[in-house]
Amino acid sequence: MASEEGGATVEIWTDGGCKPNPGPGGWAAILRFGAHEKELTGAEPATTNNRMELTAAASALEALKKPCRVVLHTDSEYVRNGVTRWVHGWVRNNWRNAAKDPVANYELWQRLLAAAKPHEVEWKWVRGHAGDVMNERADKLATAARMGLGK
Repeated sequence: MASEEGGATVEIWTDGGCKPNPGPGGWAAILRFGAHEKELTGAEPATTNNRMELTAAASALEALKKPCRVVLHTDSEYVRNGVTRWVHGWVRNNWRNAAKDPVANYELWQRLLAAAKPHEVEWKWVRGHAGDVMNERADKLATAARMGLGK
């Protein structure tokens, strides 16, 4: 999927979760470019909600074949705040948080930043389970991926 129509925007909706947390988890991303849509999903037998949210966003951006303008919708304040606010301090502090501890999910934050780098990404937070049709669809896909683990 790529932005080929000069200035067009790829819209992405992501979700991830576990039940219980930590436990088996699933993630999903829906990419839309014009009339084209692509669904991505995955699951892990032992993970956390935050790891699944990060994986969904990174996987979606990695699926783009060339630099794009992107609006990425997430119901994860952890992902949105991490990538738009907290990461600057983490980098400045050599990937240590305010308590001077190593940043949780460091390798996934690195993956997400690398995946986002070639793109112009607008990180848009949406309230989860509040009727946003595409967010609800991503949630259902992530749940189905998790359930596919047999858990």
